[in-house]
Amino acid sequence: MLSVFVAFLFLFTAHLPSYSSTLPFEQNAFWDFGEDIDVKELMVMMMKDQEEGSAVDPYETEHLTCPFGCRCHLRVVQCSDLGLRYVPNGIPADTLLLDLQSNKITEIREGDFKGLTNLYALVLRYNQISRIDARAFLPLKRLQKLYISHNRLTSIPKNLPKTLVELRIHDNHINWVPALSFAGLHNMHVIEMGRNPLRNSGFEPGAFMDVKLNYLRISEAKLTGVPRDLPSSLHELHLDNNQIQAIELVDLSQYTQLQRLGLGNNKIRHIEQGALSYLTSLRELHLDNNILSKVPSGLPPMKYLQVVYLHSNNITEVGVDDFCPTGFGVKRVFYNGISLFDNPIRYWEVQPAAFRCVSDHMAVQFGNHKK
Repeated sequence: MLSVFVAFLFLFTAHLPSYSSTLPFEQNAFWDFGEDIDVKELMVMMMKDQEEGSAVDPYETEHLTCPFGCRCHLRVVQCSDLGLRYVPNGIPADTLLLDLQSNKITEIREGDFKGLTNLYALVLRYNQISRIDARAFLPLKRLQKLYISHNRLTSIPKNLPKTLVELRIHDNHINWVPALSFAGLHNMHVIEMGRNPLRNSGFEPGAFMDVKLNYLRISEAKLTGVPRDLPSSLHELHLDNNQIQAIELVDLSQYTQLQRLGLGNNKIRHIEQGALSYLTSLRELHLDNNILSKVPSGLPPMKYLQVVYLHSNNITEVGVDDFCPTGFGVKRVFYNGISLFDNPIRYWEVQPAAFRCVSDHMAVQFGNHKK
């Protein structure tokens, strides 16, 4: 195996007209949902939401009771890593954040959260939960964040709080999402449901009806294509680490608001011409670690596209118009990153004009192809 090196193509930027520098696209409104958030970060989020008026003020109160072994402070109740088999009794009624992660809880019962009407965030990850009573979440009138990843759930819980903004239910055993699973959740913006054994047939038509998401991740599942009828409101869609083999013309037609699309680490050989033309707002595109033999068509007209990941494919050449439009003024922002390393490209044969719409000569990455 040849050691991989990265060669930076020196562009003739001195001959380009002067443009203002644009930073790489970052979706700062969201956390990296591929990683588990810790309670300290969650407390910061809660305080921020409180400042913006969407969470109850976490003023200091004197708790006369606190569940045995737990810590209660500033309306935060931490009961993690205690070997609990059930949600404990005696949780103060004014609790805003309840941390029950890393226990041995197997089920959530109907009265487990009785009286916790002010609860803002509930952390149940890393337990052994396989059953949630259909009425368990009804008392949670203000819940915004529910983290129930790394459990043994086989279905989406019923009667989720209408105030819910963020649901993390990844790393479970869910293989079926029925119609109207998120009905009435008009405040929901984020769902992380990766690392569940979900196939394309596991989404009943209407599964996401009545929900306007900004962010959805279904990575590391068993998808063989882009699922149909996902929310058209999406700004971020992550389908990395699946078994998707092709992107057909209609697959992305309804996601015109997408700003970031993750399709890396799949088995994509073909992207039908015109399939990317609907993504008029796209800023960042991940197609790395696939089996593409050429740069996908449709990139030049994308006015706002700034970052493209195409490394670790089978791309053999880069055409002079593969990335950039032919006329000036078509592209609103220049590229800040194009990764093409680990492709069998003779980079010394690529015409510099191929990257005439790149902001900096360090932005294009080539490298030796691993044989």
